[in-house]
Amino acid sequence: MAFGPDNLRSLAGILLIIGICWAVSEHRARFPWRLAIGATALQAGLVVVMFGVPFARAMLQGMSDAVDNLAAATATGVEFVFGYLGGGDQPYAMKATSPPFLIAFQVLPIILVISALSALLWHWRILKWLTRGFGFVFEKTMGLGGASALAAASNIFLGMVESPILIRGYLSKLTRSEMFLMMTVGLATIAGSTMVAYATILAAVLPHAAAHVLAASIISAPAGILLARVMIPELPGVIGSDVDYASTLSYESSMDALTRGISDGLNIVANVAATLIVFVALVALVNLMLAGLPHWGGEAITLERVLGLILKPLAWAMGISWKDAGEAGRLLGVKSVLTEFVGFVQLGGLPQGAIEERTRIMMTYALCGFANVGSVGIMISGLTVLMPDRRKEVLELAWKSFLPGFLATCMTAAVVGALPIGLYR
Repeated sequence: MAFGPDNLRSLAGILLIIGICWAVSEHRARFPWRLAIGATALQAGLVVVMFGVPFARAMLQGMSDAVDNLAAATATGVEFVFGYLGGGDQPYAMKATSPPFLIAFQVLPIILVISALSALLWHWRILKWLTRGFGFVFEKTMGLGGASALAAASNIFLGMVESPILIRGYLSKLTRSEMFLMMTVGLATIAGSTMVAYATILAAVLPHAAAHVLAASIISAPAGILLARVMIPELPGVIGSDVDYASTLSYESSMDALTRGISDGLNIVANVAATLIVFVALVALVNLMLAGLPHWGGEAITLERVLGLILKPLAWAMGISWKDAGEAGRLLGVKSVLTEFVGFVQLGGLPQGAIEERTRIMMTYALCGFANVGSVGIMISGLTVLMPDRRKEVLELAWKSFLPGFLATCMTAAVVGALPIGLYR
């Protein structure tokens, strides 16, 4: 397993990312040294266990196969409803030998199916116990209160809007630091409903795509916890609120779970589709205004190219080669303004050989989080409904949580980049 200068630079990148959050911390003198060491070690340990232990690797491969089966099953339902647009028989000759790739029919329906399945698994207590297990780990290893630990753990599987619902009765008791941590972890991870969609997008160009996407969402949670605590440390002597696990989200029956899951999934699909339409349109509008400027490097100036130039040094500091850093920085810029969904579509559209294999794997981890402008707006909408009495505080902290949420996935990519590629290939 090769180890070289790029791996060493990834280690420096981890320190740089933590240092950026420390520089804007509200209490720089209260830097959580033990948490910084423990969270980074936990991230690396999780990667080693997931990809280095035969049993865990077999489980990840099983999940990858399950994703393929879910995608195939979803395609059957989509074909039945949408015909050739969803992959069915074509009514007339087309130049392409396969149906065109349409996000509305090939990707978004997967979110609907996984949302319903997640609700069912929650009712059957499978997902509930997985969430409690991760919550217990965060509570004992990182000193979180029961409520914030459960919210952080549920973000891995449910998402940034759904997870606060689990602790709705405790939201008013959360400290400022706990609320910020919940928001940050929400932006640093993705929901199970979108996890499978992203794995499907990358399946053609990234072996074990589902395993990498699942691992990315899990190991980004400790990074989000750490960076949130660095920026807004908990006050001395404050103990986080405990939580009664029996009072969390529940369904009356399996059919109730399925129908409510479908309804929730439909809302998610609508939000994703609307967000993509609006933000792609807004970025296109900005690019049209920039088109009047002199060309740069023989090409028109675009918002993505500008952000790519700004974020290129960060991508290089994460351990990505300078040759690929420009493309990696561009993808990070796309994620921040056009959502991670578009970022994954563009990453999946890069043919084999366009970027190094290591770069593609690292960018899978770097893109795997909800930290973008649209998601911050969605989070504000959800939390202000759940916490109307703390609306002002939500508005203040939500935009502030964007930075650590964005950098958390970059830190995860750097942790992965610091390890030999043979470990997780």
